[in-house]
Amino acid sequence: MVESVNVSIFIAFLAGLFSFVSPCVLPIIPSYITYITGLSFEDFNQEQNKASVRKLTIIHSLIFIVGFTIVFVALGASATAIGNIFSKYKEAIRIVGGIIVILFGIHITGLINLKFLESEKKVHLKNKPAGYLGTLLVGITFGAGWTPCIGPILGAILYLAMNMKTVYSGVIMLTAYSLGLGVPFFLSSLAINSFLVYFKKIRKYVKAVTIASGVFLIMIGVLLVSNRFATVSNYFQQLMPNINIEAK
Repeated sequence: MVESVNVSIFIAFLAGLFSFVSPCVLPIIPSYITYITGLSFEDFNQEQNKASVRKLTIIHSLIFIVGFTIVFVALGASATAIGNIFSKYKEAIRIVGGIIVILFGIHITGLINLKFLESEKKVHLKNKPAGYLGTLLVGITFGAGWTPCIGPILGAILYLAMNMKTVYSGVIMLTAYSLGLGVPFFLSSLAINSFLVYFKKIRKYVKAVTIASGVFLIMIGVLLVSNRFATVSNYFQQLMPNINIEAK
């Protein structure tokens, strides 16, 4: 199994960023921000009560991020635990998982079309429950069943988590993934007006980013199949000798 999670943390965080800029997540960020805060775009533009609006946005955004982080971390811990239970089949799990991740990547690039990944997977909450608990539930709902765009990327990270030595390592990996998704969401919520302006500019590059994320998954799959994570991890350790989070 993977000896160090240094490179896995980097990969998981990058995967979270790719999930954020995926075509089915990035466009709905403004709607989610207004949904969880209960504020309108006009409220964000008003100078009066700016401090209270900012405070409300920060609190609800952080709670929303905690919500989907709980789900992703639980999935990561479960994946690692399952991988340990079937540790005697670890070589088969690694190879089969790598092949599946490669197929996910090829699907995202658009070279092939896997119909089962095109079906809608998200869960809807028509009316958000009131208060902070409601925002937490929305975050959990987001993490529990989002769209096919995020599914293959998250699936790849979970396959990688299955190859970790301990549940601790799986938790760290999925925490990194959640940060990759959560940090840009939080920054976008703080600067929603700027986000809307820049989104119009970067929208034409979304397809290129999607292809890049597919290539990224293919690379992860190749690393799994070839069992080269140790080599890559050692390379990163040479670049960052003071950072070493070992799988415990």
